Amino acid sequence: MINQVASTPTLSVLLLLPTFLILQPFLGDSVYASSSLTPQIAKSSSLACISYDSEENLITITCQSANLSDIYTTIGDQNVLLNENDVDLDVISGNVNWDSGNVWQLNAGITVAENATLYINSTDTSWLKIIADGENAHPITVSGNLKIDSVKVTSWNPNTNNYTSSEDSGRNGQDVSIGTPRPYIVVEDDATGTTDITNSEIAYLGYEAGYGAGRTGLRYEAGDGSVLMGNEIHNLYFGLYTRGVGGMTIENNHIHDNIHYGLDPHTGTHDMIIRNNTVHDNGSSGVICSLDCYNITIENNKIYNNTKNGIMFSRNMFDSIARNNIVSNEDNGIVISESHNNEVYNNIVSDSGTGIDIDEDSFDNSVYNNTIINIPEPSEALHLRDEASEQNTLHSNILINKGGQEISLEGN
Repeated sequence: MINQVASTPTLSVLLLLPTFLILQPFLGDSVYASSSLTPQIAKSSSLACISYDSEENLITITCQSANLSDIYTTIGDQNVLLNENDVDLDVISGNVNWDSGNVWQLNAGITVAENATLYINSTDTSWLKIIADGENAHPITVSGNLKIDSVKVTSWNPNTNNYTSSEDSGRNGQDVSIGTPRPYIVVEDDATGTTDITNSEIAYLGYEAGYGAGRTGLRYEAGDGSVLMGNEIHNLYFGLYTRGVGGMTIENNHIHDNIHYGLDPHTGTHDMIIRNNTVHDNGSSGVICSLDCYNITIENNKIYNNTKNGIMFSRNMFDSIARNNIVSNEDNGIVISESHNNEVYNNIVSDSGTGIDIDEDSFDNSVYNNTIINIPEPSEALHLRDEASEQNTLHSNILINKGGQEISLEGN
């Protein structure tokens, strides 16, 4: 009786055999190596516009349209791009069903070439984890278009099964502390399109690699007309850095707990709208535009608990506006430094070391209709250094002290 059972296939084995034969082209040799049936990818759907350089560990996209599923199918190497939910095997029907909650692990860099477009969105992605094991920092560099929507993009350390920290990153003047490498997103200065990020969470990217290294986390060197809207951006090195970019809209984002600046539009950034954002608990200024920025509108933002300044106009920022912002709990609420021809009005600044600070190298700025509340020293409510009061127009600003008394400010 025992010998008869051993020599006769059971009913379950007979049922599974056709299923195995159906699935075997998808599974390749992996079924012999692993009981988890880790799939190999069918090459028939590979795209010639997606390539992988194993020596550089770099994926290059030249397609007019591609997404992570296209990369996964074309490269077919789970050491490069892994879908954590991989394949659900229905042993009765033999169907292969892709899981709708796609979480990807990316262990390579991606370059989006000129005129190409990469989509990272909810059609095939919920979370993109970019591997950072303490030694490697895989970037996404964009010379074409990048569209991120309704997903989560972060670093990931498989050794700790958690996000990668780079709290050892830092800079103080020209002194820098090189931090733990983490992935980063850079829009290159030759970019032919936009990088739009909407309704997403962008977190734990970027690190200090030295001045000019460009590894701040989320960085635009081009991409005129790009949009950042409805995102949570946190625990990056810089929440956002831009250089020479025009026409960007940064709206309805929650920007917090970044190691250095919250928003840092920089050298030559122009015609930018920064509107309806909440910016708080960043390691330096909340919003700072520095070095030849112009036509920047900063309006209707809530900015608080940043380490240095709430809003700063810095180094030849001109023809720009800060209005209708609520700024609180900062060392300095709003600062105008070495800048001219700007307007600061209808803002509320409270519980900060200074309210509005204008230095002697700033001129032709108009500061009016601002309300400054609960500043420890009344003389710091509207702080004008040396001859700043003679070079700028100041009117209709009020201080409300701890007792609720309103004091008109025309400059101290």
